Order: sequence, then structure tokens, then C-alpha cells
Amino acid sequence: MNGTREYRRRLIVIGAIVALLPTALSPGCARNSQARFTAVRVPSFAAAATRIEYADVRTPLSDELPTTPEPQSLAHGGPMVYREISLEQAMHIGLTNARVLRDLGGQMLRSPQQYHSVYNPAIQETDPRFGPEAALSAFDASFSSSAFFEKNDRALNNQFFGGGTRLLQQDAYVFQNQLTKRAADGTQVSVRNFTDYDANNAPGNQFPSAWNSNIETEFRHPLLQGAGVDFNRIAGPGATAGVYNGVLIARMNTDISLAELETGVRGLLSETENAYWDLYYAYRDLDAKLVARNTALETWRKVRSLYDTGRRGGEAEKEAQAREQYFRFEEEVQNALAGTPLDGTRMNNGSSGGTFRGTGGVQVCERRLRLLIGLPISDGELLRPLDEPTTAPVRLEWQPLVAEALASRVELRRQRWIVKRRELELVAAKNFLLPQLDTVGRYRWRGFGDDLIGGPDIPFGSATGTLFGGKFQEWQLGAELNLPLGFRKGYAAVRNAEWSLVRERSLLREMERQVVHDLSTASAEADRTQLVVQTALNRRIAAFQQAQATQAAFEADQATLDYLLEAQRVAADADVRFHRARVEHALALKNVQFEAGSLLRYNGVNMAEGPWADKAYLDAPKNARSLLNVGPINYILSPGRRVSAWPAVAYPEDDDLEQPAPPEVVQPVESAATGEPGGSEPRLNDPTRPTVLLPDVGRSAGLFEAPEPTASTNVDELH
Repeated sequence: MNGTREYRRRLIVIGAIVALLPTALSPGCARNSQARFTAVRVPSFAAAATRIEYADVRTPLSDELPTTPEPQSLAHGGPMVYREISLEQAMHIGLTNARVLRDLGGQMLRSPQQYHSVYNPAIQETDPRFGPEAALSAFDASFSSSAFFEKNDRALNNQFFGGGTRLLQQDAYVFQNQLTKRAADGTQVSVRNFTDYDANNAPGNQFPSAWNSNIETEFRHPLLQGAGVDFNRIAGPGATAGVYNGVLIARMNTDISLAELETGVRGLLSETENAYWDLYYAYRDLDAKLVARNTALETWRKVRSLYDTGRRGGEAEKEAQAREQYFRFEEEVQNALAGTPLDGTRMNNGSSGGTFRGTGGVQVCERRLRLLIGLPISDGELLRPLDEPTTAPVRLEWQPLVAEALASRVELRRQRWIVKRRELELVAAKNFLLPQLDTVGRYRWRGFGDDLIGGPDIPFGSATGTLFGGKFQEWQLGAELNLPLGFRKGYAAVRNAEWSLVRERSLLREMERQVVHDLSTASAEADRTQLVVQTALNRRIAAFQQAQATQAAFEADQATLDYLLEAQRVAADADVRFHRARVEHALALKNVQFEAGSLLRYNGVNMAEGPWADKAYLDAPKNARSLLNVGPINYILSPGRRVSAWPAVAYPEDDDLEQPAPPEVVQPVESAATGEPGGSEPRLNDPTRPTVLLPDVGRSAGLFEAPEPTASTNVDELH
């Protein structure tokens, strides 16, 4: 019988192979099919497959961008409507419209991911992998539950395994519930319940069906590796060597993100002031070119009248010479009005805060300022600066500037956070040089019965009755040791952490040297520009007097046309150089504040995160008093160390990471600008809201002392 079946199976396989063989060996059919596909289907498929695709993003387009008016230009000028704007207003508008912190580097379209925005700290705070909440979630209580149902119907070769039967029929249910919590020192506590139901046909059973219900508590406490509040706050529970993502590291990442945001805000203020003074200089340059052009036009008209009447002084070469000078100044007026799209004054073009270039015209600089502060690129109005650069002597106190720069520069503060993070990582790495020794304890209550709840009043009538009766109790206590021989990975982690710490400290020292160098350069530049302003003023006066005297001599036929035209060019150049020196001095003073790390305070700008809830402000003083009055919590091994303080302190030179005592807790005060709690409150921690920038009204003098002008010549007389 078996041979017949095998014979039939072989016949079926051979028949299938014979039926498929002609199709597989038919080349013409394959070529025709391929030809039809190539001729008809491939082109349409290739066109669809190689077409450029666009993301299906439902981002609403700004209402103002499609309707932007045509920009002002020489060909489409028309009557100009001016809108005067002060530097303070420009900064206020820029900060109000700042969601992405712009600069003049031109990287927005090429590298948009490099730009800072007010959302970056919130993104870092809410990072589900490396944020503080993600790190704290490792200490959250966890509840797990499962339920499984089985139906078993099997034949067994040995009736011993079936409880006395070879045909086992069984219904089995298993229910598990567990609650687990990890403490700050690494201890893990679990409470679990295990309940199972078993109904089978084994003849040796006391009950046809029975319930088992157990309640168990378990704890696991690390004694060496992974133990202590410090390690678990730095590396997190269950960390491995080289991977540290505890709550302290996560909080430092957020603080680093806040420092980067402050860097972007400072850059926005610096670039706004650069663009503002560029526009001011463009207007002054245009005014000087207009005066020179009009003067050249009057000279040309006089020479032209002499040329038309054939009188002396109206020779053809002199008329052409006067006409050439007029058109030269006319060309300069056109360029000063429209400008050319060259790189203007911006950060890191020779100095950190920006070295004055003065290459653009009025319209180019005006559009650049609009781009920075978030105004429409064109709205029919032309912005015109209202403020004037200071010409008063400014005295700089060098030692206070250096002290403030070393304490306040945001780059140094960010690097100190990185140094602190490396120090904590070294502390965590040293923990991996210890063997893993855990104490484990378990206590269990057992219950067994015919029913789960409310069974007959007989021994083992219900599992819950037996369980809570406490008759069956078990316990277990022990220790687990894991000792890697040689601690190769632990020593590698410590060496890596040590070298990383040395590197970051070396970088911090070099950054401090760079800060002092840049500050010295900015201070020297401020002194230079202050003297150059006075020199340029005296030159301007002399040039104007020379032009007036030459004009009078020319009209009295005592000076040639060459001297007059040269005097007019010198006067125009001296006028432009004077305004350039004033703008350079204003930018130099700004750069000193930039290098000293006080630019935000100098411009009256405060930074704060989103406010707390109202009840949090009411609870803060009470919680602060309770923390100050209560002694340190005993974590058996050691209390958690503090890693940050206010104000910022210098990084330690050794492995002792203890910081000075915390400052006195001050109750929040009400901010005059917003009416919301602000001022000297601690750092507001609300990751659900982006950072709020609150520009204050007014502009403080900062470290500068500006006495009354002492120059011999009044600058305003020449305006």
C-alpha cells in the first residue's frame, strides 16, 4: 500500500515538470514579452519613477509673502515714504519676531539645521531619549500584567507524566501582575501576584480543578557597582561603561541648549546693531555724495556758461573736466542710494562682534535690516535710523571688563557645563571598577484551593482563603556576585573619562585666553576709533574750509578749476570718512560689550523660560524653607552632591566636586515689563513652552562712563 502511494506521488511530480518544460524553453515567447514591455510599459514607468517628488506638507504660507510689494530700486523708485526707527525699537521688533535667530552669514538656505531657535531648549527638555523626563522615567513605578489561557489535549507515552493517564486533557489559565519601583540609590523593589488555574483528568488529583495564588515581594540592592545616589543620578540605573544618561547629565544638556540659545540671542542683537549702523552710514554717505554732486553741478553750470559765451575760463577741456566730475558724483549717488549686494558688517568678519565694512547702499542695507528684525521685506516705506552715534569720550576700566568677560561670556559658561559633565562622567566611570555585588531578598505567601474565592468550608476550599490565612509562607535571602577578571572595560572607561576631562579643561583655558585676547582687541579698537573720530572731525573742518576758500578764490579768478574740483573731492571724502569713523566708534563700543559678555544687559534684554503655574509661586517659599530646615536625607551610602550653583563658579582643579553653599532663596518679584513673576526667581522649568524673550525698556550704560563732550569743535554744527 505504501509503495503504491509513493509511485503515484512520483508520477504527479514528473507530469508537472513535463508540462512546464516547453514554457521554460521557449525563447521567442520570452523575447516577445520583453519587447512588448520595453516598448509600451517601460517609458511611462520610467517617467513616473524618475520624476522629482515634493513633500506633501500642509504648512500654511504667510499671508504677506505672496503680496510683497515691489522693492525700491533706481528703476522703480517713486516717492519715498520714510519711517524713522531707533536702535532700541529695531532690537525690540527683532526679538519680538524672533522664532529663528537670524544672522547675516547667509546660511539660512544652505544650512538651516545650524540655526538656533527659541524652540531648541524645549526640544532638548522633552527629548524622549536624552531629556530630563526620559532620565527620570527610569525611576517611575512600572505596572505589568498578563493573562494566558490554554487548552491541552495530548497523548503521552508515559502515564507518569500525565499524572496517571496517557490521554491528558487539560484547561490551564495563568494570570500575572507586577508593580516595580526603582529607588534613587539603585534599589529595585517589586510586588507581584501569580495566579494559575489547572483542570485536568489526572486520576491522582484531589480536586478536578484547582487554583494557585501567590503574592511575592522582592528587593534587589546593589552594594558596589551601580550603588549610590550619585551614580544613579549621573549614569542612570542599569547603565553601561561609557554610556551615561542620568538625570544630571540630561539637565546639563538642557542648560547647554539654553546657553546656545543665549548665544543666538546675543548674535541677533549684535547683527541688528551692525545692520542698523550700516544703514545709518549709508544715509550719511548718500548725503555726502548728494552735497558733492550738487556742488559739482553748480561748478559745471558756471563753467558751462563761460563756455557758451566764449569767455576766459570756459575752455572746452575745462568744461569737460567739470562735467566729468559731476557725472562721477552722480554715479556715486546712484550707487549710494541703491547699493550693491556685497557682504556688509556682520559677525566674525575680522572680529567676533563684527568689523565695519560700509559697502552697501541705502536700499540694500534697509532690506538687510528688515530681514534681521522680521519686518516685511518691502512695504512701501523706507526705514531711516533715528539715533546718532556717540562722539563723547568713553573711559574703559580694563580689570572689571576682564573679570566680567571671564564670568559672563556664554561660550565659557557653556564650556564649564561640559567640563562639569565630564567630571560627573568620571565619577560614574570609577564605579565600574567595582565588582557587581547585589543582595537579593524575596518573601512569598502561597494559596491553594478548589475555588479561587469563596469555596466550600473545607481544607483548601479556596485559594484566597489559604493565601490570607498565612499558613504557607516562604522566604529567600542571598547575594549575587559578578567579578570581571581584570576590569578591562572599567579601566578603559576611566581612562577615557580622564582624557575627555583633560581635553575639555584645556579647551576651557584656551577659550579663556581667546576671550581675553578678543576683549583686548575690542578695547584697543574702541580707543583707536575714539581718537580717529576727533581727527576725522578736524580733517572734515579743514576740508570744508579749504573748499570754501578755493571756491571764493576761483570766483575771484585767483584759483584754477583743477584746485576747485580737487578741493570738492577732498571735502566729500573727508565728510564720508568722518561719518565712517563715528560708525566705527559706535560698533567698537558695542563690540566691547559683546566681548565682555554684557551685550544683553547693556541693551536691557532679559531672558527667562516660560512662567510657572500660579500655585507653584505660592508653594516655592514654603518648600524652600522646608528644604533648608530639614537635614540631609540618609541614602545609606552618600547623599547626592550638588552640581550647579548661582552665580557661576570656576571649574575645580581636582576631583573634589563639592560646591559652595547655595545662595539664599529669594521670593519671585513682579517684573515691571510684563507683570508676571520674574526678576531674581530661580530658573523656570516648563518644558512645554518655548523660551520667552522679554526685552526691557531703556539701555543702561553698563561698564561705560560717558562724560560730557570735551572736543573743541561741536559736531552737531556740521550736520
